Order: sequence, then structure tokens, then C-alpha cells
Amino acid sequence: MDRTHEAADAQAARWKGSGADAWVAAQTYLDAMYRPFAELLVESAAAHPGRVLDVGCGTGATTVAMARELGAGGECVGVDISETMVGAARDRAGRDGSSARFVCADAEEYDFGSAAYDLVVSRFGVMFFGDPVRAFGNLRRAAADDARLRFVVWRGMEENPFMTTAARAAAPLVPSLPVRKDGDPGQFGLADPDRTGRLLRESGWTSVDARPVEAVCTLPESELDSYLTRFGVLGTVLPDLPETTRARVVETVRAAFEPYVHGDEVRFTAACWVVDASAGDAPGR
Repeated sequence: MDRTHEAADAQAARWKGSGADAWVAAQTYLDAMYRPFAELLVESAAAHPGRVLDVGCGTGATTVAMARELGAGGECVGVDISETMVGAARDRAGRDGSSARFVCADAEEYDFGSAAYDLVVSRFGVMFFGDPVRAFGNLRRAAADDARLRFVVWRGMEENPFMTTAARAAAPLVPSLPVRKDGDPGQFGLADPDRTGRLLRESGWTSVDARPVEAVCTLPESELDSYLTRFGVLGTVLPDLPETTRARVVETVRAAFEPYVHGDEVRFTAACWVVDASAGDAPGR
């Protein structure tokens, strides 16, 4: 098995296990932290009303927000590989009285039906595919001929130092810490816009456009320890470290985040791409 598929399998296993548990426990502050990017997708749903598919929907915040925006005239379906997160999304929809529906499936291979959706969106959910061309091709088959695609993904690691702070601080203390690279399935899997455009065109999408966006994101300072110990590559290895090593790592990493702490909140700039594409034929392509 090559590096790409190993990384994709590891991501899938994490989102079906401890990663999903962590996200569900933290969903309130994570949804608030990423709200600026969810709003970009809600705007797209408002501009292209109809049947909407939310890929990698997690605990359903964006799906439910789009369903609320579209009202009775829309249909919103979220898909995620994690049964735990889909369960949390269904609970959210129930509390909200939302018409949003959720499917637990792998978007890379699930049969969504042909031409079933007018808009396909994702907030940080499409970077994990082991075979992106296959996955985006499957989503293209699910899209109507005049459908649109919009997703938000992270730009590179160098542009998102907050997201690599924990790993950089912990690396001298944890030699076994996994090394991430832009382009590997995971958080920075679609960091290169030229590669992303090529993958989308190979899978049948046209009129591909990637524009850079930045947003100031915040989380409560009281949640910082939870965040740095449960997410990212550090979250995958920390539980297995000896107690003394674990305490030293947490202390070191916590200190590395101090530049981002402002009173009772943690503040950072998230650098992302908003990628748009069309399912229709584009002149000259």
C-alpha cells in the first residue's frame, strides 16, 4: 500500500473512532470557530437553491444552516464516513426541527443517484480522499448537469502556523510524531490549487476557480487544552505516551500557543481556499 492510501486509511480510522468522539465533544466551540467558512457555503446555497449535498458534514452544523436558509423549497443532505458524527448531526437536526437528512457513507464510493443534486458543498470535508479523482467523479455523477460545486479547504501549512504549532512544539519530545506534508490526505490534502484544479477537471468538473480567503477564528481560552490535546497529529499519539512524557509535552505545547492567547480567547487567522466548479460544459475546455 502506498503512502497516500495509508494516510487515507489512517484518516478514515480516526474519523470513525477517537477523532469523531473529540469533535462531537467539542462541536459547540468548533462550529463557532469555523462559522465564517460555513457562511460561505450557506451563501452559495442561497444563490443556488434546490437539492444540496454536504460532503464530510461532520456533526451537521453547515447542513442544518443551509436547510434553515432554503426553507421548504430546498432539500439538504449531509454525508459523512463517521457513524458517531452522523448520529450527532441527526440529533442536531431533531433539536432544530430541521428537514436536513444525513447519510453515513464514504462519499468516494456511495451511490447518491444520478443527477440528484443541484449544489455540492463541503466545509473541510474533501481533503481526506485516498483517490480524489474517483471521489470527485462520484460527486460529479450525483450532480445535475447545471449543478455547482463549492468547497472550503485549507491552504498550505506555512500559511497556517496555528494549525502546526502543536506538532512543531512536540516534535523534539516525540520522535515518533507523524510527519505531515501538503498533499497527503488530511487537513492539507488540497492545499495546492493547481493540483486541485487538475483533479477536478480529471473527474469531470469544469470552470474551476480557487480564490484565497482568510478569516479570524476564535475559541475560548478555557478550551485550549482540550483543543491541543485531542486534535491534529498530537491527538493521535498523546494517549499512548507515558504519563510523565505526556505531561511534559502538554506543558511545552501549551506554552507554544501563548502568542495566540488574548485574554479569555484564542485568536488566529485561518488561510483557506474557496473552490468553485461547475458540472456543465465550459467553453474552451
